[in-house]
Amino acid sequence: MQAKFDLIVVGSGILGTFHAYHALLRGLKVLLLEKDSYPVGATVRNFGQAVPSGMVDQWFWYGVKGLEVYQALQKEFDISVRNNGSVYIASDKDEQQLIHELKTHYDTVGYACDLLSSDKVLKKYPAIRSSYVQEALFFPQEVSLEPNKMIHRVHAYMQSRFENLTLNYNAPVIGAEQLNEGVCVRRSNGTSYLGAKLVICNGNEFKLLFPDIFSASGQMVSKLQMLRTVPMPKVELEGNILTGLTIRRYESFEMYCPSFNQIGTPEHYLELKKWGIHILFKKATDGSFIIGDSHEYADSNQVDDLGFQISSYINRLMLNEAQRIVNFDVQQIAGSWAGYYPQHPEKNIVEINVTDDIHIRTCIGGKGMTAGIGYTEASIQQLFDH
Repeated sequence: MQAKFDLIVVGSGILGTFHAYHALLRGLKVLLLEKDSYPVGATVRNFGQAVPSGMVDQWFWYGVKGLEVYQALQKEFDISVRNNGSVYIASDKDEQQLIHELKTHYDTVGYACDLLSSDKVLKKYPAIRSSYVQEALFFPQEVSLEPNKMIHRVHAYMQSRFENLTLNYNAPVIGAEQLNEGVCVRRSNGTSYLGAKLVICNGNEFKLLFPDIFSASGQMVSKLQMLRTVPMPKVELEGNILTGLTIRRYESFEMYCPSFNQIGTPEHYLELKKWGIHILFKKATDGSFIIGDSHEYADSNQVDDLGFQISSYINRLMLNEAQRIVNFDVQQIAGSWAGYYPQHPEKNIVEINVTDDIHIRTCIGGKGMTAGIGYTEASIQQLFDH
C-alpha cells in the first residue's frame, strides 16, 4: 500500500483533470490515474471551443468561470488558449430573429455581445460567403484552444506547480472498495492506493468500474464525426465560428428565445438535421480548420454498435453545407475522425455517490470544454465542504 491521498481521481480528461486541479488549489494531496498513455477521449477529439453563450442556467455560469480559469492559466503557462471570440452567423430571417432574442437575454445578465451587420461580418470574417450571411451575434470574451494540446499542457503545468500531485498514465483502475475510513483503489497491475475520497470521471468507459451502475444509469453515447483541412494560414476566419444550424440547435437559443419553437425547418436542412449535423469552424494554430460535426446515438449498453467507421456520406453532407458558408476549398481534407461522449436524456451530468467516499462524476455531454472547469470547482466544494 502507498501513502494515503486526500483525493484519488480516475480519468484525466477535462473532468478528472480539473477535479484534481481544484483539489490541489486547496492544498490537498491528489493522485490522478489515467488508463491510457495520455487522454484520448472526448477531451482531445472536439473543436476546442469554450462557448458559454450556448449554455443555460448554472452551466452558463460554469462556462464563464471556465473562461476566467483558461485565461489565468494561459498567463502562467501556454495551454494554447486564444481570445478570438465566438460568432453565431444567421443565414435567414428566422435565425436573425433568434440571435436578436438571445442578445436581449444576454443584455439582461450583463454578458457582453454585439450584433454585426452582414457588412461587418464580411469585413471581420472575409472567408464567409456574402450569399450566406444576413447578420451575426458576436461574443468577444469567448476563447478557442487546441484540443490535442490543451490537456497535455495543463498536465505539464500542474506537475510543475503542485508538489502534492501524483499523475500516473497507463494505469487502468479495475477495482474500488469502500473501507471503514476512505477507499482502496486497485490498478490492473495489482498496485493499490488508499484515498480519503475517490472521484471517477470515466467518460464513455463503462466496463472497468461499476458496470452494473452504468448499465442502469440511463446514459447514452453520442458519436461525432469531424474533419480537419490542410493548413490554410492565409484564410481569415479566426475564433469560434457557429452557423445557422447551430443557432437552431444550441440550448441557449431553445431556452431563452421565445421564437425558437415557432420557426420551421427549411427543406435544405432536413437531411442535415436527420444526422444531427450543425456546422462549426475552428482555425487551429497551424492554419488548418476543424469542421463538423454530426451526432449519432446509442444506449450505453449498445455503445459498440456505433462502430469505428467514418461515414463518407455524413462527411459529404457536412462539407457540402460548409462550402455553402465559406469561400475557401473545404474539400482539402487532411483527416477525419470520430469522437464519442456520454450524455443523459434528462440530466446535465451524471452524479452517483456509490458510497460515502466513492463518487462518479461523468456524462457532461458536449459541455466539457466550456463548463467542465466551473463544474468541477463546485463539485470539489460539495465533496469537501459538506
